[in-house]
Amino acid sequence: MTGRGSLLAQPLRPPSAGRAAGYLGLLVLGAVTGAAGSLVQAGWFPGGLLLALAGAAGLFLGGARLARSRGGAVAPAAGWMVAVILLTTARPEGDFLFGAGGGSYLFLLGGMALAVICATLAPVGQPADHDVRLGK
Repeated sequence: MTGRGSLLAQPLRPPSAGRAAGYLGLLVLGAVTGAAGSLVQAGWFPGGLLLALAGAAGLFLGGARLARSRGGAVAPAAGWMVAVILLTTARPEGDFLFGAGGGSYLFLLGGMALAVICATLAPVGQPADHDVRLGK
């Protein structure tokens, strides 16, 4: 065993400024994708629903591959989720953006499922220590 100990026992360090800016950009891009997808999915059903979900999946998986971590998928998924949840709330006038149809529920549940799938499939780097057996 090395002097550093287990990788899991190491203290957490905050991300670098560049990585934090990248995650913030992915968060904003996720919010824009969620807002655009909520408009497209209702406009051209069923093609719009498929297009909106494909755009969300592309952003989640692309963010994960770009950042080479699960955080790259979680950041745009969080932005997507915030935008979609805010667009589902009713306004004082009584109107809201989402209808009560099946397409809206498919968009909400499908987007959440895609976020979980993309975060699970995200490429995660292996530790640089030669003592671990992850690469065998």
